[in-house]
Amino acid sequence: MKFLHYFDLRQEMESFDSIHAEIEKGIEFKGTNLWILMCAILVASVGLNMNSTAVIIGAMLISPLMGPINGMGYGIATYDMPLFRRAVKNFTFAVGVSLITSALYFFITPVSTAHSELLARTSPTIYDVLIAFFGGLAGILAISSKLKGNVIPGVAIATALMPPICTAGYGLATLQFNFVFGALYLFTINTVFIAVAALLVCQVLKFPIRSVVDPQKRKGVNRIISAVLLITTVPSIILGYNLVQQENFNEAANRYIQNISVLKNAYLLESNVDVNHRSIDLVYSGYGLSDEDMAKVKETALVFQLDTTKIGVISGADAEILRQSTSRYRTEAQELENKLNATTAGLQVAKSQLDSVLNIPTKGEYLLKEIRELYPQITACSYSETILYEDTTKSELLPMVIFKSSRAINRTDRNKISSWIETRLQNENAKTYFE
Repeated sequence: MKFLHYFDLRQEMESFDSIHAEIEKGIEFKGTNLWILMCAILVASVGLNMNSTAVIIGAMLISPLMGPINGMGYGIATYDMPLFRRAVKNFTFAVGVSLITSALYFFITPVSTAHSELLARTSPTIYDVLIAFFGGLAGILAISSKLKGNVIPGVAIATALMPPICTAGYGLATLQFNFVFGALYLFTINTVFIAVAALLVCQVLKFPIRSVVDPQKRKGVNRIISAVLLITTVPSIILGYNLVQQENFNEAANRYIQNISVLKNAYLLESNVDVNHRSIDLVYSGYGLSDEDMAKVKETALVFQLDTTKIGVISGADAEILRQSTSRYRTEAQELENKLNATTAGLQVAKSQLDSVLNIPTKGEYLLKEIRELYPQITACSYSETILYEDTTKSELLPMVIFKSSRAINRTDRNKISSWIETRLQNENAKTYFE
């Protein structure tokens, strides 16, 4: 049929040898490719740190990570196991370098806040699977075609390989492992389904088999691929289902709130929708709600398929009482916090005083060791703290040091030692005596 001619891929295909050479070239990660990868990782990390979508897109455009992923899919499709193993080895090395580079950046950056661009890479769903698969299809089709155009950069942006690996690096640097696992899962999804897309296109276009493979080995390879696809896809389907449920609930809740925002004797003052717990809290102001109005609010929820047991309604005087109670509790909480801070400060002072008392027996030993370096004739040292009373209302705690020597110490040296003691103890009133 003439119509099907428009969908024929073979008329614009490169030769199989040219495609093979291009894929082989793309899986290498050394020299220029490696430095470009590290630069792309740093640019993406800065973009995530700044919450800048434009910067992140720029990092995706210069990233060479697509090469080894296509190589893995191509290697399996053509049963070129040496090329497949080389692609896996280079890809693993590239991932390791990427994680280390991004982790180092987030470790030294002064800004550690997780913005929306980071948070968006921690909860992959089935939609990410679809993006990776169709993006991978476009990528391998572009590689196979003579008319490549701007498809490859577009695929790099759509499949978004760089942000998740940088997000995982952020999780490592900040020891937030929920970021690590979520981001690596998204990265794995992208990797697997880009490779699967490449595999399928290679098989559809009948790329030549590059090694002899017995049927049993082929079945084993297919089983492994199926298992990887199952393990990768099932969690994303579950997460995607939960996401759809949350979105449906949020939409139904918003329509419900709009419907019951104004009643006969009251209007909706405040509403709170908890998507995770599927609950809605409503606060009405005005003259208060009658029992009939309360029942109407609950019944209306059934129209929007909402669970009436998870809808809380506060109205009129109840709302005012709640606000007063909240204000009172906040005041009391602040007072308790102030008392706690004062108690903590007192405990710290007491602890420092206790530490000072406990260290008294060892200070004489330290002083003796230090002074004997200059005055070997000093044989013993006594340290204590005493209270000096100057009048009936004032007293002062003074350190007192007594040195014992094997021979007399002249006045000049005694003055030097006394000055040293004052400096060493950080107390100009410290007393020094010699026996």
